[in-house]
Amino acid sequence: MEPALECTAKLFSLCLIRGEIDPSGSSLVEFRLIDAVFKCGGMSDDGVEIGILKVLISAVRSNCVLVRGECLNQVIKTCYNVYLGSVSTCNQICAKAVLAQICVIVFKRVEEDAMDVKVRTIFVVDLLELTDKSFNEVGLVQFVQHFIEEAMGVSNDAAAGIVSLELRNGEVSRTTNENGEGEGVHDESKIREDGFVLFKNLCKFSMKFSTLENPDDQILLRGKVLSLELLKIVMENGGPIWRTNERFLSAVKQYLCLSLLKNSAVSVMSIFQLQCSILMSLLSKFRSGLKAEIGIFFPMLILRVLENVLQPSFLQKMTVLNLLEKIFQDPQIIVDIFVNYDCDVDAPNLFERTVNGLLKTALGPPSGSTTTLSPAQDIAFRIESVKCLAFIIKSMGAWMDQQFRVDDFDPSKSHETDVSNENPSISHGEDGAIVENDLHYEANCELPETATFEQRRAFKIEFQKGISLFNRKPSKGIDFLVSSKKIGSSPEEIALFLKNTTGLNEAMIGDYLGEREDLSLKVMHAYVDSFNFEGMDFGQAIRFFLRGFRLPGEAQKIDRIMEKFAERYCKCNPSSFTSADTAYVLAYSVILLNTDAHNSTVKGKMSKADFVRNNRGIDDGKDLPEEYLGTLYDHIVKNEIKMKAESSALQSKQANSTNKLLGFEGILNLWKQVEEKPLGADGSLIRNIQEQFKAKTGISESVYYDVTDVAILRFMVEVCWAPMLAAFSMTLDQSDDKTATSQSLQGFRHAVHVTAVMGMQTQRDAFVTSVAKFTYLHCAADMKQKNVDAVKTIISIALEEGNYLQEAWEHILTCLSRFQHLQLLGEGVAPDASFLTVPPHSETEDRTTPKASGFPSLKKKGTDLQNSAVMAVFRGGSYDSSTTRGVNNSSGPVTPEQINNFISNLNLLDQIGIFELNHIFAQSTRLNSEAIVSFVKALCKVSMVELQSPTDPRVFSLTKIVEIAHYNMNRIRLVWTRIWNVLSNFFVSVGLSENLSVAIFVMDSLRQLAMKFLEREELANYNFQNEFLRPFVIVMQKSSSAEIRELIVRCVSQMVLSRVSNVKSGWRSVFTVFTTAAADERKNIILLAFDTVEKIVRDYFPYITETETTTFTDCVRCLTTFTNSRLNSDVSLNAIAFLRFCAVKLADGGLIYLSATAVADDASDEHTFTDKDDHVYYWVPLLTGLSKVTFDPRPAIRKSALEVLFNILKDHGHLFSRPFWIGAFNSVIFPIFNTHRDKRESEDLNEEKLPPGSVSRESEDNTWTSETCMLALQCLVDLFVSFFEMVRSQLVGVVSVLTSFICRGQSHASTGVAALVRLVGDLGRKLSEDEWREIFLAVKETAVSNLPEFRKLVRTMDTIVVPGVVEAYSELYPEHEFANDDLEDDSTFLDVFLQITSELYKTHQLFLSSANIAILLDIFLSVASHAHELCSDATLQLKLKKVCSILGVSDPPVVHFENESYLNYLNFLQILLPENSPSLPDDMNIESKLVSVCEDIIQIYLKCAGHGSTQQQSGKRPVPHWTPRLGSTKKEELGARTSLVVIALQVLCGLQRDSFRRYVSQFFPLLVDLVRSEHSSDEVQHVLSDIFQSYIGPIIMNS
Repeated sequence: MEPALECTAKLFSLCLIRGEIDPSGSSLVEFRLIDAVFKCGGMSDDGVEIGILKVLISAVRSNCVLVRGECLNQVIKTCYNVYLGSVSTCNQICAKAVLAQICVIVFKRVEEDAMDVKVRTIFVVDLLELTDKSFNEVGLVQFVQHFIEEAMGVSNDAAAGIVSLELRNGEVSRTTNENGEGEGVHDESKIREDGFVLFKNLCKFSMKFSTLENPDDQILLRGKVLSLELLKIVMENGGPIWRTNERFLSAVKQYLCLSLLKNSAVSVMSIFQLQCSILMSLLSKFRSGLKAEIGIFFPMLILRVLENVLQPSFLQKMTVLNLLEKIFQDPQIIVDIFVNYDCDVDAPNLFERTVNGLLKTALGPPSGSTTTLSPAQDIAFRIESVKCLAFIIKSMGAWMDQQFRVDDFDPSKSHETDVSNENPSISHGEDGAIVENDLHYEANCELPETATFEQRRAFKIEFQKGISLFNRKPSKGIDFLVSSKKIGSSPEEIALFLKNTTGLNEAMIGDYLGEREDLSLKVMHAYVDSFNFEGMDFGQAIRFFLRGFRLPGEAQKIDRIMEKFAERYCKCNPSSFTSADTAYVLAYSVILLNTDAHNSTVKGKMSKADFVRNNRGIDDGKDLPEEYLGTLYDHIVKNEIKMKAESSALQSKQANSTNKLLGFEGILNLWKQVEEKPLGADGSLIRNIQEQFKAKTGISESVYYDVTDVAILRFMVEVCWAPMLAAFSMTLDQSDDKTATSQSLQGFRHAVHVTAVMGMQTQRDAFVTSVAKFTYLHCAADMKQKNVDAVKTIISIALEEGNYLQEAWEHILTCLSRFQHLQLLGEGVAPDASFLTVPPHSETEDRTTPKASGFPSLKKKGTDLQNSAVMAVFRGGSYDSSTTRGVNNSSGPVTPEQINNFISNLNLLDQIGIFELNHIFAQSTRLNSEAIVSFVKALCKVSMVELQSPTDPRVFSLTKIVEIAHYNMNRIRLVWTRIWNVLSNFFVSVGLSENLSVAIFVMDSLRQLAMKFLEREELANYNFQNEFLRPFVIVMQKSSSAEIRELIVRCVSQMVLSRVSNVKSGWRSVFTVFTTAAADERKNIILLAFDTVEKIVRDYFPYITETETTTFTDCVRCLTTFTNSRLNSDVSLNAIAFLRFCAVKLADGGLIYLSATAVADDASDEHTFTDKDDHVYYWVPLLTGLSKVTFDPRPAIRKSALEVLFNILKDHGHLFSRPFWIGAFNSVIFPIFNTHRDKRESEDLNEEKLPPGSVSRESEDNTWTSETCMLALQCLVDLFVSFFEMVRSQLVGVVSVLTSFICRGQSHASTGVAALVRLVGDLGRKLSEDEWREIFLAVKETAVSNLPEFRKLVRTMDTIVVPGVVEAYSELYPEHEFANDDLEDDSTFLDVFLQITSELYKTHQLFLSSANIAILLDIFLSVASHAHELCSDATLQLKLKKVCSILGVSDPPVVHFENESYLNYLNFLQILLPENSPSLPDDMNIESKLVSVCEDIIQIYLKCAGHGSTQQQSGKRPVPHWTPRLGSTKKEELGARTSLVVIALQVLCGLQRDSFRRYVSQFFPLLVDLVRSEHSSDEVQHVLSDIFQSYIGPIIMNS
């Protein structure tokens, strides 16, 4: 027989037999042949069995033979029989392998709907992975593998040469049916039809269960396991047809899912493993079409086991954990599970529950609980759960990275992955057309955006929150759900929620329905009315009604519910009872019976007779039929009335309320009823779950969503980050297992990657902080290998996630700082504090570390640890402490064992080289613009902590700051500016540190960095060098340490002198530093700074002026500040000299801008310097700087500044344009004199505010000496005269300056007079009439403006009351106060002023017009009139006397001032008389004015003598009256006026005869009054006598 079987196998393998083998077909010969092979299966011979298997595999594999229909089914059965009935282990394995290979062949043909397909050969080892492990012998496996490969290989070789022939024969040899139609197309469908039938049969084989008579049927169990294995192979090799072909997809739902459901109650381990493997295949490939089914099986197979922490089956849970590990290696599966279940209101939270279940497993059983796990099993669970969590977050990161890499991503594509790596988004249908993957049922709809999923997720969370609240407090839960609009507010909508929502506590539903509040009553009525009891008997109706809730324990609540139930039942069944009362009482009786019959605490059970007796007369006094009551009794006693929840499985305390979603309670019931029973699940429960499957079809749950937006990861992270953090942290903290800690650190690493890239700051910082804490660098004495691995993880995170760490950089850099500290201590290197106290050698390029004795290496045993820094590290501290000493800083002795342990811990750090540490900083150049700024900020914070340590300051981070700044200098300007803003603030903060050594080190580090930065050239008009050097400026200005300021000066000097050619905008900061140094209190700092400035100006002047125009301004400001140095006059004088040197350089360098139009006559006098002239920015600061120096209180400095200023203007003035000159006068020259005048006025004002009797002091700082005044005015006059043609428009301003000096007192008056006379004398004929007029008007304005100064004494006299005077004088003169010698000073000023006026006229009368002379006359007249007004005020005179008596001073010479004013007026008028000034025109009436003045003088004298002016009335004689004698005061005043009246009389006598005759009639009455008046001397009488005798007498005689 064996040879025959061998020959038959050859016939099939060599394709010598062709056609279709089907019992119903026409190929009866082939069928008889294969049928004979089937019949040989019962011979139980090993060789025959092998031959049969070989024939069958050859027949199925042959491309020329189509074994189909019942024949194919018989092939499978025969192989089954060999596997189950053979006594040979080898034959059993061969049969199993043949079956597996046949399934692969058949379903591969089904995929392509063709016979000629490439089929992979199975691996026998894989078949023995889950079952038949006892057969797994190497020789046996190799034999079977060879058997399969031989069978497959021969068939392939034989078919290779006849493929084309076979295709042609297939086309021409088609048979026709009775209608003449070809069967070719139908033949193609036969392949798939056979595949469908085979799949269906395999599922049926897997659902066979033992009978009650033979519950331990092992053959049936092996067949079931084999069927599940074959289904596993089919699903693992399944292609797109299982997703695109509705028939095959329905087969999976209808048969495979049913098989899984029925076998879920079987406790055989191999079956459970196979189910998990099949579920893995469904998840990997078919999840799009099996959303509802996976929602059932995932909790049933995985979560049920995963969440069982206390008493799990070890093999089951390990199987689940291994399955999860495989699932989570596919990133898309994780995302799809979250999107389609956790974001679906009607689906369970698979992802969330899985993560929480893994967390519970990783944490292990709670302390104090009873568990069946051994310690080894618990550790295995913990390791695997942590590994799963790590895979989850790793896959999330991989999916995120993939989405970021895909630029043009097509959201219609599927992400499902199969083993063949074929494109899952496109599949070929039966006709070869492209069929869209049904992964997306919403293919024609708009793809939901991430925001939609966010809303759905938020809705689900809120909804579940409301359910949880309802389960604690029903009314509050309802209020919350209604207010948040999760359910409607009507009673009907609330009732629908209570009836249909899973997860609600049935007891709470009953309590709520039994409440008597208005809303609760309405809801209860709506709830009961929603049931339809029509056609139901009473027992069935009440059982159906009570399935959804538990009756409350309070009788009143039960009464309300049963009353409404009875009413509703009678309404649905009107003929059932006479009234609703009957139904109400019977309902109560049924409830009592149910409790009595099924409550174990009730001892005496109610009998049927008791039940009937209790219900007599309840139907309107009549009895209900006894048979009816008996039947009702039997049903209740035999079948307890239960809620759906009571029908479900034991509700695990570890599962949340979503366990009951999607009918999970029914599945749990399966396990409760039939667990440990291999007979299968209850049929009613199976039907119930199948109904739920059908009910879910078509609702939103069946819509499978696909998301490509990485934003969905945010919601996933929000769900899983806290459990992961807890699991990883607890594992690292409690476990020393290398695998566990390694997986935890990997989890941390991937978690940081996801949270950092997604920008989830809180979560990212939590993970980074946790890893940083587990480095134990803050407590090195407790360090272990896992902590060293944590340090490695920190370094990896820094290198890989640097662009996204932001604020988390601070934790990483803190760890690196502590790591470096430990390394240095371990090597015995001296701490930084040992050399921070040594001042730096700022003359060198880089700081040279002083040689320190250091410490002996700690890694040598026996080392002394008593050094404070070492002990601080040894004792450790908290992670957040700024120093290593802290919570563990005990003062107890340290044992040798502790020392050795500490040293060995330090040795562990040798695993990490310094290269890895430095690599982080070197790689900072690869950080993006945002990341590098965050990195620098964090590094500055860490460095600040290091440097501010009061006992052990360190410079590790500071040196790294210099390094990374150097590395990143080549970044674009915008980024580098942001970096330097951070670094600048850092250097300033530390540079102002109270720790002098730290501040010195920081400034020297900044110098090193600046030296490197200045190596780069800067383009013009940029300002970055200035910003870079600004920290030097700020620290220089704010530091209170002389050492720091000196160091900054040295650093800046060295930088500038060594990089002078590259300095551009940095000059501003450089000169600002030197300017600050110039005002320093230390002489050595001033000298040091000036030496550098001197060298810069002397040797590198072109570099200053070639950059920005403001640079020269800064240089001049710096030199000007040096001129103000009070500590060294030589420096001030040298600075002034260098200002002149700058001017020479400017002139020699051709920086003067001459414009041909600049000398235009229409130049505005108000012209100021404009931006359009570049030379302005060089000369103006120089000139204005010198102008300011002229106010220096030191005469030598002041004089030198004046000389240099005016010499510069004089030497280079020929180069200046007229507009420039105008600006120079307004901005440089006039402010010198105006500022001095303003200071004098402010001094006067301050003196006026002094209380009476106080003595005012003139400060030397605010007063010019006579020598300086003279020099200033001489220089001004010389300059003005020299460039008169250019600056003549400034004549008024110059004259105003000169006249202002005349007003400043006797000490300056002569100088001003001389300067004014010289100015007018030198100009002479150059002045035009208008210019003369301007001069005289200026003189007049000055005189008039100074006249009110005489009344400054009035305010002091306001409080003096003079009898008979009511009006307060303060109302007349409120402006000024009184000073002792005010009147004398004012009179002196006017005397000098009037003398100048006369002198000007005498010298230049030939050039003066009558209009100008009239101005001079007005000056004299104004002074005289003012003097007379002052003397005529009687009240003022009285107050003056009173004040003078109070102050103890002599009376003011008011009369003398009046006399002098009139005398000057008379003298000037005499000069103007025709005989003295013949050129004057006659129309000026000089004689008339002279006579009028003389008359005024005589009248003033007469008034003082007691005689008013004679009033002549026409035709009447004067009336004589008695004049009293004068008092002594009047006589004294009269004596003072005598000289003036004598002069006035003499002037009258001096008139020519004709003039005297002409005017004598005017003053003759005055002469008469003089004769009658009393005189204090004889001079007046002698002159009067002479007048009457010599002048009046002749006139009378001649007439």
